[in-house]
Amino acid sequence: GGVAGARLDELALQADKRTPVLHQRDRFGRDEDWVEYHPAYREMEQIGFGEFGLHAMSHKPVLGWSKPVTPLIKYAFQYIFAQAEFALLCPLSVTDTSTMLIQKYGDEATKKRFVERMTTQDMSQLLKGAQFMTEKAGGSDVSGNALTARKVGDHWELWGDKWFCSCVDHDVILLLARCEGAPAGNAGLSIFAMPRRLDDGSRNRYRIVRLKDKMGSRSMAAGETIMEGAVAYLMGEPNRGLKHMMDQVNLSRLSHGFRAAGMMRRCLNEALQVARHRTTFGRTLIDHPMARRQLLKLMLPTEQALSVGITAAAAMTAGDEAQLRILTPMLKYRASRDNVAVATGAMEMRGGNGYIEDWGNAKLVRDAHLGLLWEGTSSVNALDIVRRAVGKERAHEALAKGLHKDIDAAPIPGQFRGRVAQLVDRAVDFAEKVSQQPEAEASCRKAASGLYHATSAALMAAEGARLGEKGGDARRLLLSRLVIDHRLGNADPFSLPDHRSEDAMTAALLDDQPVTLNRAMELLGG
Repeated sequence: GGVAGARLDELALQADKRTPVLHQRDRFGRDEDWVEYHPAYREMEQIGFGEFGLHAMSHKPVLGWSKPVTPLIKYAFQYIFAQAEFALLCPLSVTDTSTMLIQKYGDEATKKRFVERMTTQDMSQLLKGAQFMTEKAGGSDVSGNALTARKVGDHWELWGDKWFCSCVDHDVILLLARCEGAPAGNAGLSIFAMPRRLDDGSRNRYRIVRLKDKMGSRSMAAGETIMEGAVAYLMGEPNRGLKHMMDQVNLSRLSHGFRAAGMMRRCLNEALQVARHRTTFGRTLIDHPMARRQLLKLMLPTEQALSVGITAAAAMTAGDEAQLRILTPMLKYRASRDNVAVATGAMEMRGGNGYIEDWGNAKLVRDAHLGLLWEGTSSVNALDIVRRAVGKERAHEALAKGLHKDIDAAPIPGQFRGRVAQLVDRAVDFAEKVSQQPEAEASCRKAASGLYHATSAALMAAEGARLGEKGGDARRLLLSRLVIDHRLGNADPFSLPDHRSEDAMTAALLDDQPVTLNRAMELLGG
């Protein structure tokens, strides 16, 4: 936390303004196409890869631990890291997940060639991972991918191009290609590991032809590549590459959810700091009723993402594949969308200074939008939730069972307990109904959002009650109520509401003092 809030944040602002530069040739005219980074980016790499080993902590002991950490701990580190730097979490995460795929699907020679150096914290020996999926035909729909693989001895050669290559100059790239003679569509894709340099140290036969001038995530180099017989190694079963690659995509989606959650926390903290110290029209900003309402709009999605994210990481830690299957795209879908609104709201809270690059708000706004695109757009994730996780895999049943278990075990006030439980059932029933009706595809985003909001309301109600019972802060009970009222409510848009109850809850939530369980129960009944 100390590093993220100080040095890492300073470096992130520097690297965001000094973007990578592609050099096509070296001074001798050789086609080396190397990327030059600002020293601030290299220092951030040293923090993420070298000092903390975020890429390696799932695979080996780091930071003095005796064994690899659980997913819950790893994503907690990413949550903190994201509050300072978003872009570098792509290289850190994809190196981690590429290692997982190579260990799962690579043959012994491929594992021996790459894994040990992909998990080292020695920057002079480290092989960083990357994933090249997108071609000119599109990103989310890879069925038209045309990159061709030809068998040559003990390896394959790749011919064609990739259109959007994050971490474009990294050392071990996982990509999808179509073996010669393979069928068209997704069924003909295979997964390969392509090294940047060959075993003899020479440059592999592919070129970086351009870097992308991105709106956000500007410190990390993404580009376009052309493969001209590049050496690569087949992993897993031929023609099952998309299925294998989805293991990495789902891990990346969970990481994106935590990045969005962390960025929203940073935005909320920035907004609260401004509101508590800026004076406008004779009052501190936080004392203005509209400002308090806007702060609540930033707080609510921030806390929702934390609860759903932690629950997903806990499900992965416990090996609960059914709940993880639906929680992962739910978090990626909704937290990424909420992040855009929260980042924009925090910028507005700072006023004109929020639009100026001296502060972090403009960077947060730019970076937030990328979460909508990487690893599937909102619609792609909503379809995955409703059509596949619900409609085909019945994952919503495991989710509902887990939520009801939480609700029943926590000391939630009786009437409120019933209301939360009923909303869970209604959200699950609606998602199942949409999943079974082909003509209801346009409602998939509505169903996915309903599942997310009902899930977060149930989780926060149980969390707040359990914490309050132990003498801790029960404020999450109040947040649960506000999720129901504002994100699942159906209020008349032209009625003038009675703000007294909500004003009391807002006062408790914007106060640093803990909310006791008794006080939370009083406010819920108000």
